[in-house]
Amino acid sequence: MARSRLGNKKDANHKELVKIFENAGCSVLDISSLPNCCDVIVSKYGRSIFCEIKDGKKPPSQRKLTDGEIKFMNETQGAWRLVQSEDDAYKFIQELNSFYSLDMR
Repeated sequence: MARSRLGNKKDANHKELVKIFENAGCSVLDISSLPNCCDVIVSKYGRSIFCEIKDGKKPPSQRKLTDGEIKFMNETQGAWRLVQSEDDAYKFIQELNSFYSLDMR
C-alpha cells in the first residue's frame, strides 16, 4: 500500500538544500506536506522545476521514491529533478542558470 506523504518527516538535508537554492537567487515553494507530490518547486529566470529531495547519506533502500512520488514523476508534464546532496543542488542551480543565457540570446 502506498503511504501518504501527509505528515511525513522531511529528509535531514531538506532545509540545507532549500537554503542553497535560496542563496543562489531561486524562489522555493515548499510543498512537501502535499501527498503524492514532490518536495519543492524551484524557480529562477521564469522557469519552475519540480524537485524531490532525498537524503543521499542514507542507504539506497531508504532513499526510494514512494509510489505517489513515482506516479507524480511519471505523470507531470513539467520538468522534474531528484536532489540528494549539495553537489546535486549546485548542478541543478547551474542548469537553472543556463536558462538565463538561453533566454538572453
